[in-house]
Amino acid sequence: MEVIARTNELYKFHEVQGEKQAILRGISLSVAHGEFVCIMGPSGSGKSTLLHLISGLDQPSAGEVELGGAALAKLAPDERTLLRRRTVGYVFQFFNLLPNLTVLENVGLPLAIAGSGPEREEARLRELLARLGLAGKERSVPHQLSGGERQRVSIARALAGGQPLLLCDEPTGNLSQKAGLEVMQLLRRCRDEEGRALLLVTHNPRDAVFADRVLFLVDGVLSADRELAGPGLKVEDVHAALSALHI
Repeated sequence: MEVIARTNELYKFHEVQGEKQAILRGISLSVAHGEFVCIMGPSGSGKSTLLHLISGLDQPSAGEVELGGAALAKLAPDERTLLRRRTVGYVFQFFNLLPNLTVLENVGLPLAIAGSGPEREEARLRELLARLGLAGKERSVPHQLSGGERQRVSIARALAGGQPLLLCDEPTGNLSQKAGLEVMQLLRRCRDEEGRALLLVTHNPRDAVFADRVLFLVDGVLSADRELAGPGLKVEDVHAALSALHI
């Protein structure tokens, strides 16, 4: 299958009190078009950093990142920005909705940034919101919504631009178990019904079972001998893998 995102021997170092510390060490992975990949690991294991590097929001200390077939290191900053806008939709743990904008305006924001005029796309955006169970909420502002509704708005915003890859950073971390399940079902439908590729990072085994493949990131390293694959993946399988890795 054609690959939408790839990393090769990726390293990221941070300097802490004058000492260089490795956040990521030798990460090599690929995500194919239409594939749902989950990376699990505890807090501080480098999961969010990896998403930032793959999207081009940050640059690696060493190694290579390819996004949509293009090597990010060979692109000028404005070219990386344009490639990211065309290729990546982002779903965040903390929603990142603008509080003074309505639901419809928040969802149309990527179109406005791209200069495509979201008002011309209003019918499509309303249909997208309806598909995500948000019909009637178009003129609401974020503080009028529940946490689950705000995360669904975040997903709608990520889908609005039609990007083929969704990067999902702990998308259920601030939600109840019921709302989190609904969000993961929505994300799975993005893969099954629209053919989007998803790269999810989480520490939640209940989220991981929705993926096609589950990889484990421990102390900045992807475990070479542990990978789970669906369909039929169970929460118990994920717990067993986490236990074997002492996570």
